[in-house]
Amino acid sequence: MRFVTRPAVVCALAVLTWPAASRSAEMRGVTSTEIKIGQTMPYSGPVSAFGALGKGEVGYFKMINERGGINGRKVNLISLDDSYAPPKTVEQTRRLVESDEVALIFSPIGTAHNTAIAKYLQGKNIPQLFIGSGASKFADLAQYPQATLGVQGPFRYEARLYARYALAKNPDAKFAVISQNDDFGRDYLAGLKDVLGDKYDSLVTAATYEISDPTIDSQIVKLKASGADVFMIAATPKFAAQSIRKAYEIGWRPMIFLSNVAVWISTVMQPAGLEAGVGILSTAYVKDPDDPAWKDDPGVKEWREFMTRYVPDADLHDTNYVNAYNSAMALEAVLKACGDDLSTENILKQAYAIRDLQLPMLLPGIKINTSPTDHVPVDQMQFMRFNGKNWDRFGELQTGN
Repeated sequence: MRFVTRPAVVCALAVLTWPAASRSAEMRGVTSTEIKIGQTMPYSGPVSAFGALGKGEVGYFKMINERGGINGRKVNLISLDDSYAPPKTVEQTRRLVESDEVALIFSPIGTAHNTAIAKYLQGKNIPQLFIGSGASKFADLAQYPQATLGVQGPFRYEARLYARYALAKNPDAKFAVISQNDDFGRDYLAGLKDVLGDKYDSLVTAATYEISDPTIDSQIVKLKASGADVFMIAATPKFAAQSIRKAYEIGWRPMIFLSNVAVWISTVMQPAGLEAGVGILSTAYVKDPDDPAWKDDPGVKEWREFMTRYVPDADLHDTNYVNAYNSAMALEAVLKACGDDLSTENILKQAYAIRDLQLPMLLPGIKINTSPTDHVPVDQMQFMRFNGKNWDRFGELQTGN
């Protein structure tokens, strides 16, 4: 699947904008009327539900272009399907860089996938911005100097919050973890170890799954047998739903924490069975449009209007579209700050100089901040609990850094 937002080219403006065009010739993927950006998305494959992120971002820049673009340039977002397979991510990214000649890569989904393309993009001097991963490794400036994490709570921070909460409720808690067998899953284990320290090996029983596995029933049965009273689900939507359902079916009732990448009601909680999810804990950093607390919120109203006009076939209960809106808005802010200098150097400079950016669909109090030594846009989250219909937030904002 190839989504492209194509700007109209008004030839009559060429003479008037000749000086800008001359400067743009030195900037990759940039002309006097356009900036070209690229991304890969899992529109097919095992986590195709995350394709909503790409569809939402394409819709957002369609809206921006209808309003005149950014600093007089339309945004040409080329969004390619990688089926959530890292080799295909590499192939499609090479196409975006070498054939489409994009100025930057924006919001590609997946921890392993972003890892697979990072060195290639560094070698080509292409920014890798607001990636679709909360893996803490991407905050390592030595390894990933041209990347920023996505507009989301980092996985490792999230796991630390879960461990602290569980221990506050039960200092003798034993933990069971189901995690994806890659850097995404390992980040949750690392967060647990950060909190448990030397007790980690004696307190944690871990099981993993491969993204190609048909089910994970046997892993859940094994984890129940460990006697753990805390169950952490570090999984993508399909396997999160399976984990919740199987634990419920076998009568296992531990304290359950669910990765915030899998809190969607329509794609996780409903398939698992709403009754099976009652009491599950997770964290939030965005406004859930289904939450009655935001019924009259101006930001949510604007988001709904955007969705109705620019992504009309979307499921309005899928909060992936909220994340897409936030990520696209963050990139818009960076590109606006660049002015007429859209060189790689200035794009990175502005991406690492965000100060107290408030987005209308982030929770109140959460602001985006970056610096040359801090590539983590969001580090605050709020706890929430599933009540069988929706998520109830509670407590103050917390950080796991």
